[in-house]
Amino acid sequence: MKITKVTHKDFGKCVKMENGLVELLVTVDFGPRIIHCSRAGKENIFYEDPQKKPLGDKLDAYDDVLRLCGGHRLWISPEVMPRCYYPDKYPVETEEVENGMRFIAPAEKVNNIRKSITVKMADDEPLILVEHQIENVGHFDIELAPWGITMFAQGATEIVPIMNAEAGYLPNRQLTLWSYTDISDPRLKYFKDFITLSQDPSAATALKIGLNNESGWAAVFNKGQAFLKFFEPNEGGNYPDGGCTFETYTNGSMLESETLGEMVLLEPGEFVSHAEEWEVYEAELPQITDNESIRKLMTQFTNI
Repeated sequence: MKITKVTHKDFGKCVKMENGLVELLVTVDFGPRIIHCSRAGKENIFYEDPQKKPLGDKLDAYDDVLRLCGGHRLWISPEVMPRCYYPDKYPVETEEVENGMRFIAPAEKVNNIRKSITVKMADDEPLILVEHQIENVGHFDIELAPWGITMFAQGATEIVPIMNAEAGYLPNRQLTLWSYTDISDPRLKYFKDFITLSQDPSAATALKIGLNNESGWAAVFNKGQAFLKFFEPNEGGNYPDGGCTFETYTNGSMLESETLGEMVLLEPGEFVSHAEEWEVYEAELPQITDNESIRKLMTQFTNI
């Protein structure tokens, strides 16, 4: 695995991590964002916004407006104003760790938290470990859940497993809906054991759903590549948004695949961690017609 310093034409100073199979770019002029992810030499499967469009209006609590820019980021759940919309435009500290780097954002002045993302890459596998950490650097307790959000470029299709354990006459799954979500939207398809969500560049509306993804994985196919995200939900844990361990969102620009940690009460000086494991393969998305076609597709990935 090799780590080098590079300059991105749109996002400034970055750290490049590569092992001959996969490559990443992580911003250090702001963020941090994992702004690029792909198989070696292939096109970026993550969404990029080189114009750095603002997300909403400037808030009185902050000196600037949040700009998503793209890629993967660490956020805080539940999504409330103004806490989530901190303008993380400030330079990031870097620290070498075994097989990777830790990227540490400066403390958020109003929110009294400090975020960091540690990225480790295997030497000879298409395997990436992403550990998110949020620390309470203030003087009062803070309640929150860590939230890992990955933004994919146009054309992405996501597969999410549905909880299917035997529960007799009791319910064993949930689907959380946002007010702007139309559950009959053709981008969203339901199967016995899976849900699929497809990004459509012509879509005029957004949609978002959440669920108790107890299988602990999701897969996104984009640009001839398959991105697998693994995480470890805690059965019966206290999760935000009505018990969601996983959420997904799309609009006309991109698709988001989001994992959530449990709600915690952090005392001053305490921190919470939330880990994801990524695998990236060369793989085309075949036509999905039914539940079994999805199951057959996913059997090629041994960790599922």
